[in-house]
Amino acid sequence: GNGILGDFSVLPRVLNDVSSRSPATTLFGKTYAAPFGIPPMGSSALCAYRGDIVYARAAAALNVPMILSAASLIRLEDVIKENPGAWYQAYLAGLPERIEPLVDRVAAAGYDTFVVTADVPVPPNRENNIRNGFQTPIKITPKVAWDTLTHPRWLFDIFARTYVNHGMPRFENMDAAAGPPVLSKNLMRNIGARDQLAWRHVELIRKRWKGKLVIKGLVSPADARIARESGVDGVLVSNHGGRQLDYTFAGLRTLPEIAAEAKGMTVMVDGGIRRGTDVLKALALGADFVFVGRPFLYAAVVAGQPGVERAISLLRDEVDRDLALMGIRSLAEITPDLVRKF
Repeated sequence: GNGILGDFSVLPRVLNDVSSRSPATTLFGKTYAAPFGIPPMGSSALCAYRGDIVYARAAAALNVPMILSAASLIRLEDVIKENPGAWYQAYLAGLPERIEPLVDRVAAAGYDTFVVTADVPVPPNRENNIRNGFQTPIKITPKVAWDTLTHPRWLFDIFARTYVNHGMPRFENMDAAAGPPVLSKNLMRNIGARDQLAWRHVELIRKRWKGKLVIKGLVSPADARIARESGVDGVLVSNHGGRQLDYTFAGLRTLPEIAAEAKGMTVMVDGGIRRGTDVLKALALGADFVFVGRPFLYAAVVAGQPGVERAISLLRDEVDRDLALMGIRSLAEITPDLVRKF
């Protein structure tokens, strides 16, 4: 997280004529306005009204990438209509008979980048969620009922409005067919068999999927090497926001080693990036691109699409200003010697 980035200081260069600078960058052959995008965040439509559509529209308007979560509650076909450049992220059981139809559905919808999340063989034991009562499927305990009644804006503006306009939210994008509603008891069978997922399934997807293939959720350089050997186009280095396995390395710590293993594979990273300097530090440590989660979720909660556009603009402007102050004209000029551990 951010604690890791706090270990690094930047070493700016001066008098470099930075008037031609640009925060634009190319990722998988497409040029984006900034070196960051919106990662997959499940159940976003329970936090902000039509959350995934909000991300899709804001990302399209300001030309940054956006990844739709498998745990999203709006049909993947509806999201790509709003943003033809959106990516899809999958939570997969290690069962070819479930993987293949999903891959085909995502391809048929027109997605060109498929992200396989690799770090959830079992559901995590998220102590904050045990304390606050949030679980999926949602269980209406007395505490949850009280929380709901004491937050009328959420109850009416998000839940009731969604229910009236679009029906009970359901996990639409886990499988080839629509999944269960958020209040359903049978979600767990949908999550079963994830502990069987293995590299052989990645190779199976690689044969079937014509677009870009990304593995998300690795922090080990050895796994990055296997990903490259499996024909993957990119890796999204991540420890799942630090919420899967406690004491896991932050991806930023192993990023230089993973970058050394990449040999042409695209290296992306998420987790703990909150400022323009954080973005540039991650790039200096070996990332080609970064993804920023919670700030964009919070922006969607507070102000919908205008909120997310404002957050993207703020971060893009910070990156632009920091490039100038560091004496950098293009992201290609960012080298490891711009950061030092102190």
